Amino acid sequence: MSNPVFSNSDVFGEPRRGAKGGTATAPSPYTQYGAGGAQAADAASLQNMYNAPSASPVDTKRLTYTDVIMKTAGLFSLLVVVAAATWVVAPGLWVIGMIVGLVLGLVNAFKKNPSPVLITLYAIAQGAFLGGISKMYESFQDGIVLQAVLATLSVFAVSLALFSSGKVRVTPKFTRWVLISMVGYLVFSLVNVVLVWTGVLDGWGMRGGTLGILIGLFAVGLAAAMLMIDFDSIKRGVEGGVPAKFAWSAAFGLMVTLIWMYLEILRLLAILRGD
Repeated sequence: MSNPVFSNSDVFGEPRRGAKGGTATAPSPYTQYGAGGAQAADAASLQNMYNAPSASPVDTKRLTYTDVIMKTAGLFSLLVVVAAATWVVAPGLWVIGMIVGLVLGLVNAFKKNPSPVLITLYAIAQGAFLGGISKMYESFQDGIVLQAVLATLSVFAVSLALFSSGKVRVTPKFTRWVLISMVGYLVFSLVNVVLVWTGVLDGWGMRGGTLGILIGLFAVGLAAAMLMIDFDSIKRGVEGGVPAKFAWSAAFGLMVTLIWMYLEILRLLAILRGD
């Protein structure tokens, strides 16, 4: 997986194989394991099982799409509120928000079990970061933030529609291509930042002009591809019956990808406008 939030998770990753290459399967609910080995349940127990109503994912506290949607909506609502407050009151907090958000993002990405508190703090930090950085972009060109928000929502909707329709399938080859592209883009971005900070290049560095536009479009497309991989990871988690608590991890993973996409679109629009 390209998104570390999902790739480092034991529940959202690819199905694990057994020692001889077979897919591990869960024991049958009709078999009890004791010190003497497997013992078949008696006829009365089996009859009770058949007569009992089917348990829903909510009853068994398994992950559902509703869980993911509710957690994601809640975190983004908090992010928007903090971003709006930062925009109005203290845009300069974006630097602190960026640093804190980066640290919390790394901590949450590599935690095996989700921490609702740390994920919520990440949303707050990113809200402060996005509120301040968006205000700075808006000061360069009126309306650019609204355009970036609408564009991000549009790309998200198209990515979800393509994934849901099955027109774009997340295959191992597709995932491998995204991973290689992500590594290449990361190396390019780091080199560009170093060249700008050291004064070798000015302005957007290698991100300016026609090349910058092409790279920006590529980055947005890459973020959209990562979204589809995120959707596939969540689908695998729901179908695999993972615990409901991992809705926090799924929401966090989506938030990481969407924030990155928004920033890339914001930068692309600024380059197109020549600011």
